[in-house]
Amino acid sequence: MKTILILAACILTPTVTVFGQKTSQKEFQTAFIEAENGAVIQLPEGQFELDGSLWLDGKKNVTIKGAGEDRTVLNFQGQISGAEGIKVTNSSNIIIRDLTVQDTKGDGIKTQLVDGISFVNVKAEWTKGPDKQNGGYGLYPVQCTNVLIDGCTAVGASDAGIYVGQSRYIVVKNSKAFHNVAGIEIENSLYADVHDNEAFNNTGGILIFDLPDLIQKEGGFIRVFRNYVHDNNHVNFAPKGNIVGKVPQGTGVMILAARNVEIFDNRIINNISAGTAIVSYYITELPINDKLYKPFPGNIYIHDNYYERPSVRATGKGRMGKMYRFKLRFGKNVPHIVYDGITDKENPDRMICIQNNTNATFVNIDAENGFKNKSHDMTTHDCAQPPMPAVVLTASQN
Repeated sequence: MKTILILAACILTPTVTVFGQKTSQKEFQTAFIEAENGAVIQLPEGQFELDGSLWLDGKKNVTIKGAGEDRTVLNFQGQISGAEGIKVTNSSNIIIRDLTVQDTKGDGIKTQLVDGISFVNVKAEWTKGPDKQNGGYGLYPVQCTNVLIDGCTAVGASDAGIYVGQSRYIVVKNSKAFHNVAGIEIENSLYADVHDNEAFNNTGGILIFDLPDLIQKEGGFIRVFRNYVHDNNHVNFAPKGNIVGKVPQGTGVMILAARNVEIFDNRIINNISAGTAIVSYYITELPINDKLYKPFPGNIYIHDNYYERPSVRATGKGRMGKMYRFKLRFGKNVPHIVYDGITDKENPDRMICIQNNTNATFVNIDAENGFKNKSHDMTTHDCAQPPMPAVVLTASQN
């Protein structure tokens, strides 16, 4: 896959350097505010205790660069102003690289309305471990285009560690997510490649969601491939009311109401409740007030993945846990691929195809009929779909 990365301006650009362990909050923020277009904000090695968000707004071709992940550490444990650690808005061609953001009050790094945003070798973490008091998102680009997340790490988010929402043209690769509710989540976004990542010890490893009541109504054309999605059996610690609070402990990959999704060449191992779940929004039992929302998955192609799980029972926690315990009754033989069976009767041509997976077992749980006619017969889904094209990122013309 040929990808054109989003690069900052050439070497002969103004550089703002933040010096010394005793650098104050004011000096950091001044560097962000006064950065000229084309600048490199060079952050030195060390751990820095900050009490307010660092905000970059309305800039072009700016690089925020540390000395390396775990070498430049921005800690916001004592944060009293703002919610994010770093926030970037209304900008183009921004690179954030080689640094760690810790213990923010809210999201680790949020970017909004940015055309061309790259996170490279960046870590966002909450150091006290999984906790519902942690911020919602680690890396959080929303309403962005040309998004690159490469070689990053997310730990401890109470919603999603690596999250891309309502965005277009996205590549998430070579990254790790663990101890989050959702490891990696693509939500209401178009044209995304998620590959060569490791998602483990989250509640859910990789989530592809389309949700109602958002500005960008429909996502899709998403490829999830060559990922190692394993042991995502952490108890769900999302705050009450969050949609990810519905994700069952033990979920590898979940597709919720999304369309045009291809899942292939992944290792999906030791996720005790569902290696891969394909579900309608109706499975959440939440009301739908958005008249433009489409609650059914469709044009899903799951192929050439490797599945494995231990001989243990699925989760017994939460509403989904009760479903497994009292309705599905799989015991220790939980199928790897779980389809809720809630169909879109107005669009029956939206196929769900499942082929050539190793060790894969399947169940249609027939949720729309009260789980009365569960079926392990995959014949209806033995079909193929054309492969989706690779995502190519392009530089902004601004």
